[in-house]
Amino acid sequence: MLTAENYFSPENQMKFMGSSQFKSFLNECEAATLAEIKGQYEREKTVALLVGSYVDAHYEGTLDVFSAKNPEIFLKGKPELKSEYKHANYIIQRLERDELFSENMSGQKQVIQTGSILGVPFKIKIDSYFPGVKIVDGKIMKDFKPIWKDGLPLSFVEAWGYDIQGAIYQEIERQNSESGEQLPFIIAAGTKEKPEPDLGIFSIPQNHLDYCLGVVMDNVKRFDGIKKGLIEPTRCGHCDYCKSTKKLTEIIDYSMVG
Repeated sequence: MLTAENYFSPENQMKFMGSSQFKSFLNECEAATLAEIKGQYEREKTVALLVGSYVDAHYEGTLDVFSAKNPEIFLKGKPELKSEYKHANYIIQRLERDELFSENMSGQKQVIQTGSILGVPFKIKIDSYFPGVKIVDGKIMKDFKPIWKDGLPLSFVEAWGYDIQGAIYQEIERQNSESGEQLPFIIAAGTKEKPEPDLGIFSIPQNHLDYCLGVVMDNVKRFDGIKKGLIEPTRCGHCDYCKSTKKLTEIIDYSMVG
């Protein structure tokens, strides 16, 4: 049985596909993603990542556990937060002052559900769940500005794959609901901006979520095959994992680099 304690265990990471796992396969490096799932590679803990995780832990009710696992957030030798994490506390206070934000984050916390898409087992953990009404996911990010990719501006929702996550959550929740109907997927987001964080509640149109579910269905069999060792993962060649496992086989012309 999946619980908060074993949700990210190596065994369950291999057994189930999750939205973060799927997005990593889709948008990042397949080889690095597989290595991370197997526990052979761990991404660097950046300050930006930890600030977001700090706020997430507050809403999950696991801030004490998070603090114990990440002593680097405190000043050396002192039980005092570093300035970056003091700002994380300010972000939390700002979000909690807003009635609409607080209402959207007041549902059932960290609800775990499982299901399958094209026969591939999936797991989800809903931040704020309103059965029969809506699915709300909390996000903390740098800002809400568009992000440029391949020469085109993308909204933060598409750039970070929150629409893909929404499609997965919506489908798995639908499979677990009595009505079998799709619930709206809502993003309750705050930013890390200083001195004042921004905040917003965002919806994703159903036709776009339907499109994203199609993207999941188009790719999930390949990613499942990679996890099972049936398909060789593609190496991107430039991420930290690929650089750390790179093996030179030839001398190349310097002009070919770039």
